[in-house]
Amino acid sequence: MPVDTNLEKEGMIYQREQYAKGGLGVRYWDYRDKVALGHVAGNRIVDIGCGEGITLEKLVTLNPDWQIVGIDSEQENIEICQKHGLPIQYGTVFDLPFKDNTIDCVLFFEVIEHLDEPGKALAEIRRVLKPSGRLVLIFPNDRMFMISRLLTGMFREAFYDAGHVMQWTPSKIRKALKAAGFSPVAQRNLPFLFWPISLHHLSVAEKRPDNR
Repeated sequence: MPVDTNLEKEGMIYQREQYAKGGLGVRYWDYRDKVALGHVAGNRIVDIGCGEGITLEKLVTLNPDWQIVGIDSEQENIEICQKHGLPIQYGTVFDLPFKDNTIDCVLFFEVIEHLDEPGKALAEIRRVLKPSGRLVLIFPNDRMFMISRLLTGMFREAFYDAGHVMQWTPSKIRKALKAAGFSPVAQRNLPFLFWPISLHHLSVAEKRPDNR
């Protein structure tokens, strides 16, 4: 879970602390990342809203010769990534520090649900992607996360305010991606086919030419 800067220090839930606990949650996290990273295309990759860098670290470890960078707007996340030797720089999805048409693939994992202006964010991602560049996007099913955490005794996590401003659905994201100039490549609910009982939705899309 991302650091929530609105909480007192002792109230925060950190991604790496959760990951270090192991167990079913971590096995699912690894499964989610394995499925999603299988859709990465090209070798100039940007992980937007990379948080504490767990997924970024996996990608760098698997592909040490690629041009990979994480982007985050929280200084604490940047410091955590730097501590682990990860390529990270400050930035926001509304003002990415890249030129037009320069990035092969953007990872956008569990970020869009935090945004008040998702269309603006998708437009900025499209700007930096190369023609036919790829967006790999994931968002959570908040209802099922709460249920699963309650069932596994993770009561603190179940009622943690992660700062989500919108609950996305597969149909909503399809419409938003199309409106932003993307063409769908793949969609998948994780870990089940049926969205209402799944924990995440994965959407893969490519930048559509301006005249299409």
